[in-house]
Amino acid sequence: MENKINFTIDGKLIQANEGANLVHVAKENGIFIPSLCYFEHIEPPLGTCRVCTCKINGKYQPACTERVSEGLVVEANTDELKDLRKALVEMMFAEGNHICPSCEKSGNCDLQHMGYELGIASIRYPHLFKDRIIDYKPSRMVLEHNRCIKCLRCVMDFKTKDGKRIFTYQDRGNKTYVGIDYQEEAKLTEEEAMRAMNLCPTGAIIVRGKNLTQPFGQRKYDENSVQKNFNEKKRKPKTSLNMEKKIVATCSLAGCFGCHMSMLDIDTDLLDIVELVSFDKSPLTDIKNFSHRCHIGIVEGGCCNDENVETLRAFRENCDILVSLGECSIWGGVPSMRNSIPLGECLEEAYLNSATNEPGSTVIPYHEDLPKILNRIYACNEIVKIDYFIPGCPPDGNHIWKAIKNLLWNEEYNILYSEFKYD
Repeated sequence: MENKINFTIDGKLIQANEGANLVHVAKENGIFIPSLCYFEHIEPPLGTCRVCTCKINGKYQPACTERVSEGLVVEANTDELKDLRKALVEMMFAEGNHICPSCEKSGNCDLQHMGYELGIASIRYPHLFKDRIIDYKPSRMVLEHNRCIKCLRCVMDFKTKDGKRIFTYQDRGNKTYVGIDYQEEAKLTEEEAMRAMNLCPTGAIIVRGKNLTQPFGQRKYDENSVQKNFNEKKRKPKTSLNMEKKIVATCSLAGCFGCHMSMLDIDTDLLDIVELVSFDKSPLTDIKNFSHRCHIGIVEGGCCNDENVETLRAFRENCDILVSLGECSIWGGVPSMRNSIPLGECLEEAYLNSATNEPGSTVIPYHEDLPKILNRIYACNEIVKIDYFIPGCPPDGNHIWKAIKNLLWNEEYNILYSEFKYD
């Protein structure tokens, strides 16, 4: 007969079977403790990501390795712990080259999903943009080391039918990476290879020829949250504020102009914009220069050349509030894929070694009137002070308009889970 014990999580009395896993018990009782490495069938639990850190009997410990016992006192969702977890996930994004729009597992990625759940719009750490090798040698898989968070799932849980490991940790410290036994990997069935890919919480293990792309809304993490508050789709009523007309400026730097296109997806609310907003300098109006000081400036794209830097500084000087719109503006986005490659090599590949170059035209363009390319893509907040961030690639049109109304007229709003996305 199972022995029932009593303990508390954030002051709430919980009854559970003695020795049950704390993360599992919390989930059964509607309490969210995030984790990236925890799988119920992996025993003992890995405890590698530390995202599930709680204060247990006064000490900071990973919840996934804790077994509940009589009188246990757990603090799970204090402001301090929430910020600690966000910091841990932010470090994972900063350390790896997690460019979600170009990843096969986008929408099905546990790390990306944890960013949604923790409400991460921007990160407090600089991106490292390490140049890690992508391993194409395996016959069935590709190992994308830029995306690996070293959770240990594949190393500890994935084995052949005769008990041999396929994946191993190699090197030490911050040089540790996941290696693979090429001979054993070649013997895997397609079903086994797919299991390895699905076991990985990110897009670090990809099976060749298997396209995971699905339309937005049909992917694993597009609509549903594990936190109840994200499922509440009730909108707060509009306030009766005096919404006087405001002046807005926008610009597109090193980006694709997709964020500006997303603004047009505001649909019928565009009629409100006409009444409430006048655009000064903006590609939407083709006004080239500032004619008035603006209440808010919206910047899409990062900085890839000196002209981008000059434009961004002018926006900071002429706008009361400056907003970074979209992933390129917030941290570099897709253009930052060149940040792990020396600038000289990028130019040589584009202009000298390209297969589409015409004979005799292999010259790197240079002229004093051309903007000077920077050594890498810079996020806007690395150049000037940014006041607010609206994430997405591109952000949802409703998300943009709700955030702008809040900044300009202090109107309350809710962002639905489906509107908060990175790709």
